[in-house]
Amino acid sequence: MDGSNKLRVVLAHDWLTGMRGGEKCLEPLCERWPDAQLLSLFHVPGKLSLPIERMAIRTSFLQHFPGVRDYYRQLLPLMPFAMRSLRIVNADLVVSLSHCVAKSVRPPHGVPHVCYCFTPMRYIWHMRAAYLSSRHRLKGLPLELLIKALRWWDRASADNVTHFIAISETVRQRIRDCYERDSVVIYPPVDASFYVPARVRREDHYLVVSALVPYKRIDLAIQACNRLGRHLLIIGQGPEMARLQALAGPTIHFAGWQPDEVIREHMQRCQALLFPGEEDFGIVPLEAMACGAPVIAFGRGGATETVIPHGSTGDPTGHYFMEQTPEALADAILEFEKLAGEFSPQASRRQALRFSKERFEAELFSYLDEVVGVEPLPLRRAA
Repeated sequence: MDGSNKLRVVLAHDWLTGMRGGEKCLEPLCERWPDAQLLSLFHVPGKLSLPIERMAIRTSFLQHFPGVRDYYRQLLPLMPFAMRSLRIVNADLVVSLSHCVAKSVRPPHGVPHVCYCFTPMRYIWHMRAAYLSSRHRLKGLPLELLIKALRWWDRASADNVTHFIAISETVRQRIRDCYERDSVVIYPPVDASFYVPARVRREDHYLVVSALVPYKRIDLAIQACNRLGRHLLIIGQGPEMARLQALAGPTIHFAGWQPDEVIREHMQRCQALLFPGEEDFGIVPLEAMACGAPVIAFGRGGATETVIPHGSTGDPTGHYFMEQTPEALADAILEFEKLAGEFSPQASRRQALRFSKERFEAELFSYLDEVVGVEPLPLRRAA
């Protein structure tokens, strides 16, 4: 749409603490609309790319909680109130990127609100056990009552959204299940111009790149590599660090968070990326494949839409394991090693290019232009 860059745009994102998958989806929106206002629960300055950092960022009262980035997950009961406190006065378009509460922002009357949904709030829906039954659970609260209240609120807040975009078919089905709403699928981007193969020999270690949180199931990768005596490098940090270090044997190495250049180098050299969690989509496997690396992934969730397993139609880019147990992952690693010669870096790279940043931007901005160029569609309930 001509003149779309002149729109009064408001963006909303749950929290701004680092450049993970969600922030990589936010970045192109900030590049297109650098004068937009960006709403978020809280912001840790200096942890994001320049296009995001230079935005007019408005945060909630949680920003004033000392050290909030160290315990924000325990503030889940306050998050709905915090996000709703961020009022929008003037806007032609509201775009929220949400896996928690960002979708609850209220647009002015008659203004379209497009939610790019990473998943319905996983803490209370599909991955509730992984979060709230862990040692990081919200202690001392009547948990069942809290979950029921949050589910009621989450469904109600979905009515603030005029258009849902899902990041995968997996999430599209979750939106149907939780909100009884239709959505379109626009896959997130992989920066295939940065994540590229290198003329180096692949080494004998496996790689994990992940936030260390319960649902990522990094414990499976550690236990499988302990069992097999395989070298495993884990890049990432998070509240599960101490527990995972206690599980690790002598062949497991923790590197903490590393710059993208270091991550890319290890993706170019590793034997394979291990991806043991059930993800909404998962950009990390695509970044690894863009570097020519194969992926060993749990065969449910977003990985089934990106990783081509051995034995299926097309050149394989990885291998699945079908039960989230150390034994199943260890068996998959052994099977992968037997088939290693059948995985080509070229096939992995070709698959990753199907999810390019250019494709993401073309699809997303075309959809948003269509939304602001016509009357907002009525709220639609899924069949």
